[in-house]
Amino acid sequence: MDGQGGYQRTEPYPAQTGKTHGGDRAVEQDGDIGCCGYILMGFSILIMIMFFPFSLFCALKVVQEYERAVIFRLGRVVSGGAKGPGLFFLFPCVDSFKNVDIRTFSYDIPPQEILSRDSVTVAVDAVIYARIFDATMSIINVENAHASTKLLAATTLRNVLGTKVLSEILSDRESIAHTMQATLDEATDPWGVKVERVEVKDVRLPVQMQRAMAAEAESTRDARSKVILADGEMKASRSLKEAADIMSESPAAMQIRYLQTLNSIAAERNSTIIFPLPIDMLTQMVKK
Repeated sequence: MDGQGGYQRTEPYPAQTGKTHGGDRAVEQDGDIGCCGYILMGFSILIMIMFFPFSLFCALKVVQEYERAVIFRLGRVVSGGAKGPGLFFLFPCVDSFKNVDIRTFSYDIPPQEILSRDSVTVAVDAVIYARIFDATMSIINVENAHASTKLLAATTLRNVLGTKVLSEILSDRESIAHTMQATLDEATDPWGVKVERVEVKDVRLPVQMQRAMAAEAESTRDARSKVILADGEMKASRSLKEAADIMSESPAAMQIRYLQTLNSIAAERNSTIIFPLPIDMLTQMVKK
């Protein structure tokens, strides 16, 4: 049980470990509550004694494993950091608290119309994953940590993609995500928020740009196919030349090739057999 009568967990919660700049940075109580504050504390204790044990229902609070409670005493944050998980104690009438969920939350960044560096308009949407590593800072330093992180993520997405050309946006999504994560993490650190991951979900192009890119890709594929076909024809002609040179050295090889051709013709179309006439014989006939 801590100084306020609540049970405080001594070991760090797993969700609050990680970055050295985060941790569980508690905000110490500034100054004293003053004479009136001590008088009100005395009245609070008196009320608890008068209505005991019914006052325990108002004085004892419980927070879940994934929550932390930031206690305010007469408007000041109680020293020792956020309380929980488990049971903690409040003084009636002078203490109030706010629960903070420290689980990882995710936000869908709405599609942003972005003008890239090469003057192409694209619509990009993303998703961010973040968590609150310091409950006290997320309460006293920003009005709404979740909403502020979401708005900052949308602005950061526009700023980061505005410095990229279209080809970088389409191909370097991982580097864009890392850049956004580092920028957001640095900006949200005073709010007690740790940005764990950023992912670019989709990049949508105008219809005219899609058609132009499709035509360009088709032309590139056609040119590549023609080059591959020409290269294949060149290699095939070289192989045929080498085969012809080898067969010309032996007339028997030509005869065997001739018989193989007849065999293949007879196997496919056995009703018709074509006897090819050697070109050398025709040459001799033309000369005569």
